[in-house]
Amino acid sequence: MKTSLEHLAERAAAEGLLDVAYATVDSPFGSLLLATTPRGLVRVGLPTYDPDETLEELAARISPRVLEAPARLDDARRELDLYFAGRLTEFDLAIDWQLTGGFREKVQRVIGRIPYGQTRSYTEVARSAGNERAVRAAGTACGSNPVPIVVPCHRVLRTGGALGGYGGGLPMKRALLKLEGIL
Repeated sequence: MKTSLEHLAERAAAEGLLDVAYATVDSPFGSLLLATTPRGLVRVGLPTYDPDETLEELAARISPRVLEAPARLDDARRELDLYFAGRLTEFDLAIDWQLTGGFREKVQRVIGRIPYGQTRSYTEVARSAGNERAVRAAGTACGSNPVPIVVPCHRVLRTGGALGGYGGGLPMKRALLKLEGIL
């Protein structure tokens, strides 16, 4: 039996009025806010992020037509559940990169290719993105990653192996690296 919200979301999508669908999903770290567009997953809000601010950002930067539509995020929720259970090592989700651009996008795409269970340094990521000397910019790109976990910025460490920073906090970064057998 569909809820009125599900009917509303379906109707909005059918009439071309749904530009951004969102849902929340539980994780071992707290609630994640997921958002998708017709092009793919556009945002993963970590538990440390304010969900209202994330939705306001989506409305301002993409479209004011933002609607809670959990069914639109079933694949992303399923893959995240499998990942957190240690049964998924590679996400198979389309990514909508419109919340990033320029060198940041290049860095984030490089990060998206770091294999499960491996890490790279900020320097290596900057080099792979085309500017070896832009180490700080690579760090900024990690910090502004719109789809953390799926684009695994937690796999980027300082030269020498120190953790560096993470938008979800260092305990979350450490736990994700442990999940993947890195720590």
